[in-house]
Amino acid sequence: MTTAPNDGSASPQRPAGPAASPAAALLDSVGDVIGWSRAAEALLGYAEGEILHRPADALLAAAGGGGVPRPEHGDWCGVALVRHRAGHDLRLVLRVGALGGAAGREHWLMTMFDLNEAVLPGVNRSLLDGLLAHLPIGMAVMDTELRYTWVNDALVRASGVSDRLGRTLGAVFPSEQAAAGEAAMRRVLETGTPCIDYEYRGPILSDPSGEHMYSASFFRLEDEDNRATGLCYLVLDVTERWRRHHRELMLGRARACGKQLDPVRAAQELAEICVPDFADLVSVELADAVIEGGEIPAVSGSEPVRLRRAAHLAAGETCVSFLGSANGAVEYAPRSRATHCLTDGEGTLGAPADVHPGAGSAAQGGAGTAGGTDTPDAGPARTEADGPQDACAAGEGAYHPPITVPLCAGAVSLGLVTFRRHRGRDPFTPEDLAFAEEFATHGSAALAAAHRFAQERRISLSLQRSLLPGRLGGDEAAEIAWRYFPASQEAGVGGDWVDVIPLSGARVALVVGDVVGHGVGAAAAMGRLRAAVHTLAAMDLPPDELLAHLDDFVTRIRAEQPCGTDGAGLMGTLGASCMYAVYDPVDRTCTLARAAHPAPVIARPDGTTFVPDLPAGSPLGVGSVPFEAVEMDCPDGSLVAFFTDGLVEGRHRDMEEGVARLRTLLGDPGAPLERLCDEVVDALLSRPLHDDAALLLARTTSFPASDVAAWEIPGDPAAVREARRLADRQLDAWGLEDLRFATELIVSELVTNAIRYGTTPIRLRLIRHHVLTCEVLDGSSTAPRLRHARTTDEGGRGLFLVAQASHRWGYRYTGSGKSIWVEQELP
Repeated sequence: MTTAPNDGSASPQRPAGPAASPAAALLDSVGDVIGWSRAAEALLGYAEGEILHRPADALLAAAGGGGVPRPEHGDWCGVALVRHRAGHDLRLVLRVGALGGAAGREHWLMTMFDLNEAVLPGVNRSLLDGLLAHLPIGMAVMDTELRYTWVNDALVRASGVSDRLGRTLGAVFPSEQAAAGEAAMRRVLETGTPCIDYEYRGPILSDPSGEHMYSASFFRLEDEDNRATGLCYLVLDVTERWRRHHRELMLGRARACGKQLDPVRAAQELAEICVPDFADLVSVELADAVIEGGEIPAVSGSEPVRLRRAAHLAAGETCVSFLGSANGAVEYAPRSRATHCLTDGEGTLGAPADVHPGAGSAAQGGAGTAGGTDTPDAGPARTEADGPQDACAAGEGAYHPPITVPLCAGAVSLGLVTFRRHRGRDPFTPEDLAFAEEFATHGSAALAAAHRFAQERRISLSLQRSLLPGRLGGDEAAEIAWRYFPASQEAGVGGDWVDVIPLSGARVALVVGDVVGHGVGAAAAMGRLRAAVHTLAAMDLPPDELLAHLDDFVTRIRAEQPCGTDGAGLMGTLGASCMYAVYDPVDRTCTLARAAHPAPVIARPDGTTFVPDLPAGSPLGVGSVPFEAVEMDCPDGSLVAFFTDGLVEGRHRDMEEGVARLRTLLGDPGAPLERLCDEVVDALLSRPLHDDAALLLARTTSFPASDVAAWEIPGDPAAVREARRLADRQLDAWGLEDLRFATELIVSELVTNAIRYGTTPIRLRLIRHHVLTCEVLDGSSTAPRLRHARTTDEGGRGLFLVAQASHRWGYRYTGSGKSIWVEQELP
């Protein structure tokens, strides 16, 4: 007797019997037959007298088996070949179970039934074979212990396993999934509720390297009394359906990726979608311009293509060292497979694209060739710098030929994506190539959106950097520190600004402003206002007059607004506020005016703080209230804090509370300004920002008396010689003899013009700082005019000579007249 063991899957429960009464034999403890049923006689042809008291092993071993199994615990069930009395073999389901005997002696009950005659009660084998054996759907019948009693050909072909009868699912396929399937079957047996479309995944023995998805349905078989007699299940190989569904999900994920609008992160998400379901290794390479937000250059097949690896992802222990590191530069040779892929816009299935590391990345490792060959056997070129690649020389050979597809947005090539599968899996097919191209199309849309955002952000940041000062310094007039925080961190721009503008006479203008709104529109409006302030400051206008001209400017650009446009940026200037102050380190005074902007906080050298009482003025562009300037003394070491409302106002704090907190923080005016800036920002700003915030700290300094010289000049032309003498003496005292000739010329021309065309009082002042300033003040408001005299003119060349001999010159109006100033660079 040849038996198919049950792999130890014994159970104390008894299965339902066959349709006819089962053949039974009773064995004693040594295996002799001591009982023989009529069904056994009918099944095997042996009469009771021919079999009793004979060893069952010797009788049944004629079929070539090893005798009747006698399990140590529980029952044994399996399929056995048993010899009929007529000499042919029968394939029987054999069940052996232990029975208690007299005086503790053990007996064995052996039951047998023919698979060709019956499977379960009420289920005829001929019916199954005739109607269902050749059904293309896998089908099986199991008993109440979930042992196979019948399977059709389709199930055998699909699984590659023919030896199922008498065995459980777990014995045929020992795995966690099989255990879960058996649990579902038991629930069906217990409840009678069918289980439809139970999906599970796994390989088949005929294709151990492939992954298959199955859909099973379980139905309970019942007798006429509605008692469970077994279970029937149907199995469909739904691998293709599952693969199509799964790939649709992958395409949907590709369409949805890139929400962070970061090209590198989008590339990493695309790789994560494909590993390990579609490929074991995915590498995404992008043009530098895609990552940096620049203009993407066109790809020419006759020139090398330089890309940067934005992401590569491997499944499990896959070797990736031959690829180099993420963010490594790679360069594809002209007329290589990669350049053809980019120029043609079509993917390839074949040998790896020819690539070699970009400049400076050889030490990181990189696979590729130095030339443009397309032969699959062309190996990667090696140099001494490529030593780390040798350790993984077999890395490329461990994969099937890869798929390489371009990432394109219209006619613009964004980069490449390469898919690799380990040789333990099925190689790529043309259908896989078509899917990869479709996947790349959806992924390209996400990358293109991320690139557009990166490009817009780069433009915005460039705009912001061009609009905001790169460095603020008050020269010798003031020590400066500042901070700026736009509310839109993604855009990186806003409508607030601060500025420090050097003026004539060693003075400095301190500016802070706030345009309504956020983002690029507010930043554009801010840029126009800042440029206007610079232009007006160059005219040396007093603060109140400057704000009046700025108000006119805003009104004018609003009137220039094109009809039918939203004008978010330009209209944002309506309601803009501004603070403009001029500090004079010679006179130690500060003149301030504001247009609806918060007044500054001033900390005196002794630590007391106050907010000056300044007329508020109206917002820029309203023009209903005139602006007024206030002049106040500013001793050495005074700290002036200019700010926008976004710094002191918050969701749970009004402006008054914020200003009071700022005054407390500025109680130590001698502290380092950079540290004070950080302390103020940490204490007053909360994240996320609801408004742009700007802070400008200025600690005033004055010039020592030894660096300033001033004289009253009489209104007599003879005084010009004395003015030159006084200037020469002061230059000698300062050690600036090299400037004597030019200074004499400048003093002569300016004093002569003041005496000839101006009115008294006339003053001459020299200031030594980072330049030498020569200034002549008089009581006239007549503006000087630079003339270009003809060759026949006897005069009119004075200011022209002054301009040629100086670094720069200009004039400004004062409360009592005007001042003409000239600056010379120190030797």
